[in-house]
Amino acid sequence: MTLKIAILGAGPGGYVAAIRAAQLGAEVTLVEKARIGGTCLNHGCIPSKIFKKSADLLENFKRAAEFGIKADSHPVCTMQALIARKESIIAGQQKGILTLLKNHTIQYVTGTGYIQGNNLLQVTDEQGNVSNIHWDRLILATGSRPLNIPAFPLDGRAILSSNDALALDHIPQSITIFGGGVIGCELACIFNAFGSRVTVVEGQDRLLPLPSVDRNCSTIIMREMKKRKIRVLVDRTVESATYAGDGLEIMIGPSPFATNLKEKEKQLIRENSEKLLVCIGRTPNSDDLGLTNIGVGVDEKGWIMVDETLRTSTPDVFAIGDVLGPAKVMLAHVASSEGAIAAENCLGAEKRMSYEIIPGAIFTMPEVANVGLSEEEARKRYQDVRADSVLFRTTGKAQVLGEIAGEAKIISRSGSGRIIGVHITGPHASDLIAEGTLAIRMGATVRDLAITIHAHPTLAEVLLETAFKAVGRPLHG
Repeated sequence: MTLKIAILGAGPGGYVAAIRAAQLGAEVTLVEKARIGGTCLNHGCIPSKIFKKSADLLENFKRAAEFGIKADSHPVCTMQALIARKESIIAGQQKGILTLLKNHTIQYVTGTGYIQGNNLLQVTDEQGNVSNIHWDRLILATGSRPLNIPAFPLDGRAILSSNDALALDHIPQSITIFGGGVIGCELACIFNAFGSRVTVVEGQDRLLPLPSVDRNCSTIIMREMKKRKIRVLVDRTVESATYAGDGLEIMIGPSPFATNLKEKEKQLIRENSEKLLVCIGRTPNSDDLGLTNIGVGVDEKGWIMVDETLRTSTPDVFAIGDVLGPAKVMLAHVASSEGAIAAENCLGAEKRMSYEIIPGAIFTMPEVANVGLSEEEARKRYQDVRADSVLFRTTGKAQVLGEIAGEAKIISRSGSGRIIGVHITGPHASDLIAEGTLAIRMGATVRDLAITIHAHPTLAEVLLETAFKAVGRPLHG
């Protein structure tokens, strides 16, 4: 008998799970209440990179004279045209996903899913029509949404979520970004390039305060953002935001996480800004699903709990993606990997999801990418750790591009030479990290990397030079 698998949520986790389950012979129904592609395609990864491409192009226009190009006109970003391009690209991607589903004979249902009980899913469409879907296995891939702070609730007009920021009809004269994590720093660079006056407020003592991001990367990004005239306030928090004229009056105080502050650092800062962009967290889309009807367990914040096989407390129910929360890794490519594993486990496999070797890419200016252990994490875990770094400015290709800020760092075991972490801040770091990911995945050593010929002139030579340095034979670094 053909196994019936229902999947709630058609983001990068859900639709990949659907395709893999169909490839394995299951009868698959995929349910989505909004637009196919989830947050990644509609409000996150893809729209933000569309904005980033325009920001990069605008920056290049401004620097045209450096490259021997005379550009008389003053380049500006037209938000209406940018939004139109964004919607066109998203529509094309959505069409592609729908074609994949059709080719794999996957039933795609639009509507809000609710778990009525064991093996029964009820779906209500926008017209109020109700349909019942019977399942043998269920995969929950409902994702997350921006966290709403009661002190300054999101209104989509002046107090914005990241979703709102990527749908603005104009470029704000000024924008204050609460949260110096991945999303906050990316959007800070983008709106700064568009011409907004940008302030970033971060509660920790550094930007990108993630365990996976090496502290050197944070230092470089803060330096480069300040060079771009982005105001950065660390160890600070937004205490209130009130309407004042055509904008907001924002009160910024000391962070509850900050220690050993001087009296001056404890004083309130008043910031007038057209917009406040809140980027300090997300909340799970796990409410109103009917999880209690089948005994699926969640933690105190509503994140669904799973084991290594991605199975929930209910044996026939699996969960993947952002709805698992920060205890896992909330990235689109992780959701896709989880989706494939969950689908295979639905059909009898016992694969386990590993979070040890996952690349991260942050599309700031310059980019940041990482995989494996940071230097700080590595030194806590091992005694024989060495860290070697080389500046991008030492490579010919970076000089040609005029993008010389940043460095590559390789963390290795000094005895074996085995690579356990790679951290890159610089041009095309998001592409270069793939080599580091493969190196760690294959158990490669710095010597393996050093004896691998890299094409010249390329940015990848920065990793080669770092490996040379790690084996004691630096050429340029």
